[in-house]
Amino acid sequence: MPRYSFIVPIYNEEDTLPELYRRLQGVMNSLDGEAEIVLIDDGSRDRSLALIRELHLHDPRICYLSFARNFGHQIAVTAGLNFARGDAVVILDADLQDPPELIPEMARKWQAGYHVVYAQRIQRRRENWFKRLMAYGFYRVLRRLADVEIPTDTGDFCLMDRRVVDLLNAMPERNRYIRGLRAWVGFRQTAILFERDPRFAGDVKYTFRKSLSLAINGLVSFSRVPLRLSTYLGLFSAAIALLMVVLVVYWRIFAPNSPLTGYATITIAVFFLGAVQLISIGILGEYIGRIYEEIKGRPLYTLGEVGGFEATRETTNPHSRKMVN
Repeated sequence: MPRYSFIVPIYNEEDTLPELYRRLQGVMNSLDGEAEIVLIDDGSRDRSLALIRELHLHDPRICYLSFARNFGHQIAVTAGLNFARGDAVVILDADLQDPPELIPEMARKWQAGYHVVYAQRIQRRRENWFKRLMAYGFYRVLRRLADVEIPTDTGDFCLMDRRVVDLLNAMPERNRYIRGLRAWVGFRQTAILFERDPRFAGDVKYTFRKSLSLAINGLVSFSRVPLRLSTYLGLFSAAIALLMVVLVVYWRIFAPNSPLTGYATITIAVFFLGAVQLISIGILGEYIGRIYEEIKGRPLYTLGEVGGFEATRETTNPHSRKMVN
């Protein structure tokens, strides 16, 4: 069994795969034990899967999974965790914004007794100010609102001990926010600071919509504050309504000809209460929708092709969520 496993989700990364393999190969040769690369093709529409097959034939240390369709980045990482066999498991992106050259330093921290070693960004190179501002604000809001302490400015790039990986694999939830789950399990954790490089090649895969969806997922998964927000909005609207009653009585008695006692006041009150109700319903819908997803019990992903795991793969149920002994 390998000592290290590298999990890399792949979605339309034909331009970066050769350079990714070259740099990972150099890292593997410098480590103190055998390593494997687990590539997860998340329903790519370019030549990514064909290149992955070629790399697997060229180097047996490369194993791969191919989804039957696109399931998303977090599910791809989850599948890699299900199949990874190493004592230490590293998650990194294929666009080389997560520099593989940090892995040996992570391994040294792991050998020193840490169970989770995560990379913490101190700078985002060549990213526009809007994206940097949104990321900065989100991580700090999440840290304040979450039930567990999730480190700021951290992504999925990390090294995890086998004990942590086994715990993550045992978690049945479907709306997975890996960096939050990683913090929730506890154990000894430490950070490595780095400057995030620009994408090596190709187009950005994580659009604003996907980033926003991930942010909402992380907030809802690890905080009950949005539910309390509905209560606070209700109390606030009740206080506003009481104040309006007092003002209307005052205007009727002391300023009967004031235009503020007309339709404008009523319209503002109706719109305000309507907004509060819609916000509250939307927040409840987010949580109820997650309950609905959980109780359906469908597998997290379906596999169209598997390579390199034949010795340990269970063949009785090809659609199970966890298919490794």
